[in-house]
Amino acid sequence: MSIRVQDSGTSAGELAGRLNWLRAGVLGANDGIVSVAAVVVGVAGVTTDSTPILIAGLAAVIGGAISMALGEYVSVSSQTDSQRALGIEEDEVVSPWHAALASAIAFLAGSLLPMVAVMLPPAPARVPVTFVAVLLALALTGWVAAWIGHANTRRAALRVVAGGALALVATYGIGLWLNSAGVSF
Repeated sequence: MSIRVQDSGTSAGELAGRLNWLRAGVLGANDGIVSVAAVVVGVAGVTTDSTPILIAGLAAVIGGAISMALGEYVSVSSQTDSQRALGIEEDEVVSPWHAALASAIAFLAGSLLPMVAVMLPPAPARVPVTFVAVLLALALTGWVAAWIGHANTRRAALRVVAGGALALVATYGIGLWLNSAGVSF
């Protein structure tokens, strides 16, 4: 069974594969941005020393990319198993390996922004620069995700920015609290 979509010559399987890559990519980038930014601003709330911020950020980058890839692989593998059990042809089944790779690469790409934003400026500007860069990037990923899905782009961007801002404020606040409690590196 080969379904054609909008006379573009693209089968349903090809379209599903492309959309899966895009979805995994956008979500992976978004998670890379938020997760790594939350870790580095949390640590920056405790210390202005670059070394612990860099180490924590790199750990978040590597752990997050692996976690995203594994999660995407497991999720898509379960979907693929179900599709095969319902008799969907092989060329229309989404590849868990492709989804995992897309998610890991996107997470890594997204995580670069908060790492650069927190490491390049002088210590007093690190957190404000990171907040601004991250919130702008999240607005973009929210907009792109909604555009791909033909949804309301403004609402999606605001939703992602609000969630990211909450994560940043929470982790930075905890870092400040730990600093005031005498925790240091």
